[in-house]
Amino acid sequence: MTAGTDPPSSYTAFGLRAEARPLDPGLHIVATPIGNLADISLRALETLAAADVVVAEDTRVTRTLLAHYGITTPMLTYHDHNAAAMRPQILERLAAGGKIALVSDAGTPLVSDPGYKLVAEAVSGGHKVVAIPGASAVLTALVVAGLPSDRFFFEGFLPQKQTARRKRISELGSIPGTLVFYEGNSRVAAMLADLADILGDRQAVVARELTKKFEQVRRGSLKSLAAALAAEGPPKGEIAVLVAPPDNNHISITAAETDALLREALDDLSVKDAAAKVATQTGQKRRDLYARAVAIAEDRKTVKLSDD
Repeated sequence: MTAGTDPPSSYTAFGLRAEARPLDPGLHIVATPIGNLADISLRALETLAAADVVVAEDTRVTRTLLAHYGITTPMLTYHDHNAAAMRPQILERLAAGGKIALVSDAGTPLVSDPGYKLVAEAVSGGHKVVAIPGASAVLTALVVAGLPSDRFFFEGFLPQKQTARRKRISELGSIPGTLVFYEGNSRVAAMLADLADILGDRQAVVARELTKKFEQVRRGSLKSLAAALAAEGPPKGEIAVLVAPPDNNHISITAAETDALLREALDDLSVKDAAAKVATQTGQKRRDLYARAVAIAEDRKTVKLSDD
């Protein structure tokens, strides 16, 4: 090593110390493990070691990963609460030829965590943006679920308040693919119950602690899973919920049966959401059901006024 030069960047893997190759200037988006520290690529380790700085959602979490692999790269914190202030500083580093590694707490950055605006502005600024692929909770849950995987829709977290949650579920009901959600352990039973009520009793999967020691994948109908989790209490760990696509082989039902479904849905939902729910259940056109739901709702108002 020549006097005055920095020592080569390095990392430790399989008990061996390895020197990291030089990294091109730019923003390097690095996927990290979602629970098992072994689920990281050699390319990711080399990138983290060779970067000027690691930009992390929570430096306490990332420090554990870096220490495990003997990486001493300095870190900066970047999360929802400081993003507006930190983004210009990171962009300045990029403009100066910086080599920056962006990580999330777990998995692939930008998937249900901060980073999108930083990447968008880096691209707009003409900076090189490189993806270092790896672990993803969404894909990990999808491939073990046993549900159709040719098409899927990742929603992330549903609204916490029930009214808003049920409204959003009704909007998702007709999507022709497996639905993938994240959910907090204290709300998962109520969420499953709402999914069952609005989407019908589809097949579903509740996956928690994926890749970790206590990994659990539970399969069943939405109603059975909702009942089981309500009885057991909140499960521990990070949770993904997957719901099978709608069944397009709907059984033909009469107009009277359709009206009965609409009346039942209108007990809890708005006209728009009730129409969406019954459309998912029956395969009928939403606009036709909406018109019928409006008529039923108006009839109810007329009856109520006459009773008063």
